[in-house]
Amino acid sequence: MVGLPKTIDNDIVPIRQSLGAWTAADEAADYAKNIIAEHNAAPRELIIHEIMGRNCGYLAAETTKRYQAWLDEQEWLPEIGLSREAWAVHAVYLPEVAVDLDAEAERLSKIMDEVGNVNIFLSEGAGVAEIVEQMEKNGEKVPKDAFGHVQIDKINPGAWFGKQFSKRIGAQKTMVQKSGYFSRSAPSNDEDLALIGRTCVMAVDAALAGTPGVIGLDEENNDQLSVIDFPRIAGHKPFDITQPWFIELSESIGMPKPEHAK
Repeated sequence: MVGLPKTIDNDIVPIRQSLGAWTAADEAADYAKNIIAEHNAAPRELIIHEIMGRNCGYLAAETTKRYQAWLDEQEWLPEIGLSREAWAVHAVYLPEVAVDLDAEAERLSKIMDEVGNVNIFLSEGAGVAEIVEQMEKNGEKVPKDAFGHVQIDKINPGAWFGKQFSKRIGAQKTMVQKSGYFSRSAPSNDEDLALIGRTCVMAVDAALAGTPGVIGLDEENNDQLSVIDFPRIAGHKPFDITQPWFIELSESIGMPKPEHAK
């Protein structure tokens, strides 16, 4: 038996890149282009783009990176209201990163005053612990599924963050949009197709040789495409927020150096 890993969360231990994650990031970035185009439809608008990723912030981080790269390719004309600052991501929140709501509200309030709108990219699992804690303090029942997992769609992190920031940054309109199914159901892009092709060839070879395992880029084997023994496979791999590219991304959009959430 040979398995092919596919999850856009990219949270499989010890696999560097799961099938579909690059495509989902591309699609979520494209989705963001359209919703952020609405930033000047109303004055002082807060736009929250909620991206899939219950326990892993990879997809939100990669989406932000790709969207910001797209911004760098555009020509802007601030004189008629087309400014990079208004289209930019002003904050990205992941489950793995600690968020100081007071400090962020102060920072985003300044952006709202200077730019006229605020755009937030949010991993759906960000802030869940804080939301649950607040609900329990208020005596509210926390919705959970049959496995005891918090039902993220019912506690609605995007709306919660919108509520936390809206008044504090002086937003006159708050819009929360979710790219989940749009990005998850898209056909594979060229990056993924290349990885899928390599993965399938190795999977067939392994199956014919009677070698069981999961095909993937093995982080414990220099990211080489390998047949990984089943006992080594696990889920819920957190996104590594210490990667230089993510630190640079965070700082480039004006956020403090990321620190691990408790």
